[in-house]
Amino acid sequence: MAVSEQQPRQRDSRPRKALTIGAVCKILQSEFDDVSISKIRYLEDQKLLTPRRTQGGYRLYSQSDVERLRTILRLQRDEFLPLRVIRQELAAGGDIVTTASGSEKRSSSGAVRRAILVNTSRAYLTLDEVVEETGAREELIAELENFGIIQPEKRDGKTVYDETDREVVRSANELSRVGVAARNLRVFRSSADREANLLEALLGPSLRSRNPDRRKEALESLESLAATVSHLKHLLLVRDLRRLAGD
Repeated sequence: MAVSEQQPRQRDSRPRKALTIGAVCKILQSEFDDVSISKIRYLEDQKLLTPRRTQGGYRLYSQSDVERLRTILRLQRDEFLPLRVIRQELAAGGDIVTTASGSEKRSSSGAVRRAILVNTSRAYLTLDEVVEETGAREELIAELENFGIIQPEKRDGKTVYDETDREVVRSANELSRVGVAARNLRVFRSSADREANLLEALLGPSLRSRNPDRRKEALESLESLAATVSHLKHLLLVRDLRRLAGD
C-alpha cells in the first residue's frame, strides 16, 4: 500500500516534457480559436516569449512558457490590451504571479490594474464616478489633491479626473486601510518626479521633435524605459524587504 501511494508522488515530481510549437498550438486551440503557429512565432519576435532552442534551431516550450503564453492570449482576448501594454505588465510583474510549479498565472486578488500609457487617449471622470469606481472617501481624494498626488483638471467649469488619477486613488485607498495617510504618499510623488526628470533628460529633445516618426519612436522608448524603471524599483524594494524579513 505504501508503495502504491509513493508511486504517484514520484511521477508528479518528474519534470514535464518540453513541447514543440505545434503541440503548444494544439493545446491552446481548445481555449483560443485564433491561435496559430505563426501567431506564437510573432509573439516570440515581439520578445514576449523566449522558448529554448535545440542545436538544430527547433523551439521547445516548457510548461512555464505555455502558461505565460496562455496569460498573454487571455490579456489580449479578455482585456483587449495591446502587446506593448502586456509587455509592460510582464516586465513590471503586474498581476502575474508564479505558482509553486513554476508556471505563471494572473492574480485574482484585488482589483485589476490596467497599465496607463503615455500616448493613449484620456477619458475623464467626475468626482462621483471616481468614488464609485474606487470606493474611496471624498475626504481622501481631497487630501490626495492637496498633497499633489493626483492632479485633476478643470473642464467646462467642472473638476475632472483621468484614468491615472483614478488608479492612484484606488491604490491610495488600499493603503489607507492599513493606516497609510495621504501625506505619507508624498515620497512616491517625489520619486516619480525624479524619474520623470531623468527620462526627460534622455528623451526630451526627441519628444519635442517636429518629426512625427522621431516623436513616435521617442514615445515608444519612453514607455519601454518607464517599464524598466518600474521593474528596477520593484527589484530594489524586494531586496530591502528581504533584509527586513531577515532572509
